[in-house]
Amino acid sequence: ADNPVEKARQRALYPRIEKIEVSMQGPGLDGTLLIMNRGMSTPLSCARHLTEHHVTTSVLALVDGELWPLHQPLTHSCSLTLLTFKDSDPTLVNQAYWRSCAALLGQVLETAFKDDFTVELLTVPEVPVTSGAFCCDLVLDPQLDSWTPSEESLRSLTRGAQQLIHQDLVWEPLEVVPSVALEAFSHSRCKQEEVEQKAAQNPKGTVMLYRCGDHVLLSGGPLVARTGICSQYEVTALHSLGHRPWGLHRRAQGLSLPLQLQAHHTVWRKLRQRAEKLVRTNISVSTSHTRSASKLKL
Repeated sequence: ADNPVEKARQRALYPRIEKIEVSMQGPGLDGTLLIMNRGMSTPLSCARHLTEHHVTTSVLALVDGELWPLHQPLTHSCSLTLLTFKDSDPTLVNQAYWRSCAALLGQVLETAFKDDFTVELLTVPEVPVTSGAFCCDLVLDPQLDSWTPSEESLRSLTRGAQQLIHQDLVWEPLEVVPSVALEAFSHSRCKQEEVEQKAAQNPKGTVMLYRCGDHVLLSGGPLVARTGICSQYEVTALHSLGHRPWGLHRRAQGLSLPLQLQAHHTVWRKLRQRAEKLVRTNISVSTSHTRSASKLKL
């Protein structure tokens, strides 16, 4: 993602600053026209031209009706709607939030182990918010097949997530050519297969990665703007799904609410009990990330 050749390629797409017109949509905004810079300005840039309220509450955007991450540059004149958790229909925002919480969980799992064991993150199941928990599937080193996570293990994973939330890291979208994505995941044959699939499905032939701190990931869809949007966040379970071709599959689960929607501790306790129960999906799981990760840091 820090490939200088790739950065030069992206800069060459917009050799001179071109202006675009962005027509803002939403309560009190209809008719507001912003003149922005093509390939440089983002939906967040547009929010900064409005009010601090728009900057702090916006989670995602719609660009000509297409879901668009807040940090992704705008490429053409467009209609722009800023989305929040308090919208009359927050379905798309909630799903992006759930997806982002799962991405955060994957990042924590990758750094929860030292160097003697391998950890493979599998394709993240796209589960609805109504399932009660977000999920991240993984295969641990066979040496750990008999390991059952304790409550303290789960608390340690929760602390890892809360550290990333406290850092308020940006989920930065990076649209790259496949060779750059393949290099980023050179350690994972399965992740490389996923890169090739996504490139083949995209008419532009590019792949959307996300960077969060020093972590790079592929996502099943748009992520919210930054980790600090998460408020209450807890890793609630690590279930065994049984032995499959890749080894003993496990499903890590968690529960989270954003800053704008915090729950009283009695409500949270009930939500947490539900989030401990195994979320069942019909999604076939494929391996997508391998990493060496001497012992659990738990």
